[in-house]
Amino acid sequence: MQLKKIKGQMAVATCALLQAASPAANAAEAEWDVDTSLLYYSEADGRVQAAEPAIHAGRDLGDDERIDFRVVFDALTGATPNGGYATSAAQTFTTPSGDSTYVTAAGDSPLDDTFRDARVSLGADWTMSLDRMSKVVWGASLSGEIDYISMGLTAAYSQDFNNRNTTLTASLGFNNDIINPYDGVPIEFSPMRVANTGINRDGDSETKTITDFMIGVTQVVNRKTLIQLNLSLSLVDGYQNDPYKIMTVVDDPVTGLPASSFLTADDLSYVYEKRPDSRQKNILFFKAVHHLEEDVINFSYRYYSDDWGIKSHTLDLKYRYELANSYLQPHVRYYTQDAADFYRHNLVLGTDIDTAGNALIDYASHDYRLAELDTVTLGLKYGIPMGDDSEFSVRGEVISQSVNDSGVPAGQETPDLDALMLQVNYSFLW
Repeated sequence: MQLKKIKGQMAVATCALLQAASPAANAAEAEWDVDTSLLYYSEADGRVQAAEPAIHAGRDLGDDERIDFRVVFDALTGATPNGGYATSAAQTFTTPSGDSTYVTAAGDSPLDDTFRDARVSLGADWTMSLDRMSKVVWGASLSGEIDYISMGLTAAYSQDFNNRNTTLTASLGFNNDIINPYDGVPIEFSPMRVANTGINRDGDSETKTITDFMIGVTQVVNRKTLIQLNLSLSLVDGYQNDPYKIMTVVDDPVTGLPASSFLTADDLSYVYEKRPDSRQKNILFFKAVHHLEEDVINFSYRYYSDDWGIKSHTLDLKYRYELANSYLQPHVRYYTQDAADFYRHNLVLGTDIDTAGNALIDYASHDYRLAELDTVTLGLKYGIPMGDDSEFSVRGEVISQSVNDSGVPAGQETPDLDALMLQVNYSFLW
């Protein structure tokens, strides 16, 4: 469930006006233009590590038609936060499979080191020209993880105006997702059980649908400058919990220690989270690309808000510096977000959960991804042509993320996240 990516790109023809020539620019002279990549991602302190090989192949069919295919494979290992937090006593948790336990030492942040995941993603697009000034792109995607299946369809319409200096785009996308957690779907706010003493589950699977709308305009300001503005709306309906995230139930919110007695002797002092089953996301995206005498500046800003209470800002800057026969591209990205309305550090027995195990609140989660946080990314890319029809590039980035833990007792804070990402690309015409 944790394999998610958001990618954006400008139209190939427009980018060609502003950036140095690439193998794809000569695709019309070859059968296929192919992009291959291998990405490695590693979080510090033994947390999640991922490897992602990917390949994209596209071909012009003539008459302004084109087909594109994508294949991506992800493999994740390591340890992932389970939703609890460090305490002054050792803690015992049940694994997602429900048949074993793992222990977190006193003072350590709880991490599930049994975490494993893998995904295969397939995608295809067909671009067809309606007339000299308009086109439509039809897309389909299918991805499968160990516990998650997603199927999607997209359609995008583009219309050129003003001697093709202005392009208006509208798109519609629909995804249907099936969630199959290990050992079934946990009952919301139900207690985590001691291993092999009860499953506490509500069926084997759940579903979720996602409907995306986008309208945008791309404007060529002059021969060196391009701007883009997009407005997006996303409607999510269905199961949106993380079935592996729990929350700590405490007797005393000052100490933050798990409740000493919760329901029966077989119940641990942790309950599964609960999130709303609907979500509306709104996104404003602005991008500007400016070609200097040789170098290229690429800047974007993204504003996000949703009805869960999260608001975020993303600033992204890339500067492509041309060398004699290669280029360097430094990258700086800053991301900040507010917390979701239902983000909680813990639940209090008698206030949020009564002694009979009934929830007295509607929603709650201690998933750090819903917290108030800031993320800084610094990167550098180096690319070099390998002849007239191929290019090799390598990119490295360091990521630093911190969660705002104001008001949280000392020793129970969410640890900062530091990560490293390396990517190797090779593009060629075939």
